[in-house]
Amino acid sequence: MTAPTAVVTGGAGDIGRAIAAHLRLAGHRVHVLDLPDNNHSQLVAPDDGLEPYTFEAVDVTDRAAVDAVLQRLPVPDVVIAAAGIVQSAPFLDITPQQWQRHLDVNLTGAFHIGQSAARRMVHADRPGSITMITSWVGVQPWPEIAAYSVSKAGLLMLTRAMAAELAPHRVRVNALSPGIVAAGMARRQLETEPGYAARASTAVPLGRLQSADEVARIAAWLSSDAAAYLTGSVILADGGASLRVVEA
Repeated sequence: MTAPTAVVTGGAGDIGRAIAAHLRLAGHRVHVLDLPDNNHSQLVAPDDGLEPYTFEAVDVTDRAAVDAVLQRLPVPDVVIAAAGIVQSAPFLDITPQQWQRHLDVNLTGAFHIGQSAARRMVHADRPGSITMITSWVGVQPWPEIAAYSVSKAGLLMLTRAMAAELAPHRVRVNALSPGIVAAGMARRQLETEPGYAARASTAVPLGRLQSADEVARIAAWLSSDAAAYLTGSVILADGGASLRVVEA
């Protein structure tokens, strides 16, 4: 029996790698998409008899490149849109270039992979699952990341709009909104931005930051038959951070 196909954008990052690993353990053949200069050396699968990873170099903001990659791959059964960027700046200091870059990568990049993959699923008359990695700050303001928050808020509506239109084609679309993850982009902020680190230290009612593995387990579950009746749903997994008002 052929292994189901999974595509993970941003798959060379901490969260993307964790998601790819969980999907692989669930029996998928995982195709990781990320920028060519991102470190993908850690994507070596253990010799355990399961399907190996494949790596495809692609910029999700380049629609022609996204289409070309997906046309080379088997029709995906599972897609996880995890590619993203964040660059902190007070609202008054955000440049038009910074604003546009967040929208291009975080929102339009997810649109590109989501639409391109959905077209292949629908054309092949195959059911599928698409999961957008959003963020708790898509609904809860956090100081100095307005561009990022707005891009993630847009991604939440994109998720619901896609889910409504693709449901008749048996393509499920859901969103996973993690909290403050001690990995990837947030880890860089924790290490380089004292103000961010100070706010984060008291922001989570559960009293600890999230791990990449905790995000990955939920993403894999959303992609599984256990979540077969979920579409248009947003799983908020933020340790309760959105319950608190964050002071600037």
